[in-house]
Amino acid sequence: MGIQSIGVSFQNVGKTRAVGAEQLLKAGARWLAFTDADTVVPPDWLARQLEFDADAVCGTVEVDSWREYGEAVRTQYLALYQFIENHRHIHGANLGLSAEAYQNAGGFKHLMAHEDVQLVADLERIGARIVWKAINPVLTSARRDYKCRGGFGDYLASVMPPNTDKGVEPSIGSDSGLGVG
Repeated sequence: MGIQSIGVSFQNVGKTRAVGAEQLLKAGARWLAFTDADTVVPPDWLARQLEFDADAVCGTVEVDSWREYGEAVRTQYLALYQFIENHRHIHGANLGLSAEAYQNAGGFKHLMAHEDVQLVADLERIGARIVWKAINPVLTSARRDYKCRGGFGDYLASVMPPNTDKGVEPSIGSDSGLGVG
């Protein structure tokens, strides 16, 4: 079983994730796991999500390198972020859920940002059993040329101390790619 790539020409993360989820559901998937293109998941990531025996798993993220932001941002981020069980972080880069829960919650809304937050709110609304796990983190990029306004890159920029160079403006690509496998 290889990886199938689905190309989309719109710039909407919620719609892109929804297209990928729909392809997986059509193929008979019982569990949907979401991450980002600039994120690396551990080899046992999927198996561990399933072991949690929940309707949905919200995991944590670790940053691969702070080189582009520096020590001040790293220190502030680590002071604010909770690497603990039952945290309340929601990251599209580390999110898994059963196909049934996804469908019952209405799936990803076609939002430009925070589609993951909205989906988790919808899961809570329907009474889904959500676990908040720190023991299955993913490794993500802290690049300054992030693509999604309102996402993790914007969050990192927001914790920069005042009078710090905010760096590169977010870049918006002409199309998005989604790997399904």
